[in-house]
Amino acid sequence: MCGRYATTRSNADLSQFFEAVDVTAELPPSWNVAPTDPVPLIRESVTHAARVLDTARWGLVPPWAADLRQGARMINARAETVAGSKAFAASFAKRRCLIPADGWFEWVRDGKQKQAYYMTPADGSPLALAGIWSSWGKESVLTCSVITTAALGDLARVHDRMPLILPPGRWAGWLAGGGDPEPLLRPLDATALASIEMRPVGPAVGNVRNNGPELLAPPAEVTLF
Repeated sequence: MCGRYATTRSNADLSQFFEAVDVTAELPPSWNVAPTDPVPLIRESVTHAARVLDTARWGLVPPWAADLRQGARMINARAETVAGSKAFAASFAKRRCLIPADGWFEWVRDGKQKQAYYMTPADGSPLALAGIWSSWGKESVLTCSVITTAALGDLARVHDRMPLILPPGRWAGWLAGGGDPEPLLRPLDATALASIEMRPVGPAVGNVRNNGPELLAPPAEVTLF
């Protein structure tokens, strides 16, 4: 967790929502983002002296890594250890970002049965996932990871982990860098958590080659819950 998510909004929509300067090419909408895919992110830019909308490869690659392949195993960073991790600590201290998402997917298994669920705000508003980024190699390839935390409330029924979601009031402090890790990494409060619903979806989302709004449609039959 989190191994798949959806992000379908245009650059114009994301720039407006996050009050960011668009400095990147338009990405196509994706209803099935997978590790190593290019994804939008929001970060502070010294060059532009502003919050910017940029693009990064999902799966953080530390500057000391031999090649980009290491990023496929580093799509997530645990909130409990990110501040002290060899791979993530420097990015957590200095290179934090917001990763826009419509929602994320998890699978519940019971014996041979497996049911996919989509977690998303009931009102359709975007999510800001807490993230970290790094720049790798001579090409300065931007890569990123999603911060995860222990799942809360009913969301723990589908997985024991969930993305760390940041409400707007916490964006500035997160993007600024530095600070005490404990308040930065605190989970959603109960009110915000209640706004996220779990929707059963069909099995097609399990194949990374499938991508389209039909992946969010309810299945013909729900086998679990």
